[in-house]
Amino acid sequence: MTLSETIYQHSLRLPEQAAREALDFIEFLEQRYGVAEPATAPTPTRDISRQQALAHLANIRIDWGGQPIPDRDALYDDDRAGG
Repeated sequence: MTLSETIYQHSLRLPEQAAREALDFIEFLEQRYGVAEPATAPTPTRDISRQQALAHLANIRIDWGGQPIPDRDALYDDDRAGG
């Protein structure tokens, strides 16, 4: 079994939130070591994860001083980009 497969097998045993943290850490390491993502369309898994996160955010109610969140998609993208 390759190292990538071993990491994948371990990730399958994690709760969803822990798996997301692991993915965030891997993405951090990619940035740290200058590993560029391939210039291809988003993978279906990544798109589904994004949709699930946005659906979860849609159910969260936070007091923003009576103002609606202007653009949930932009907030999600900004957070993932570290901004």
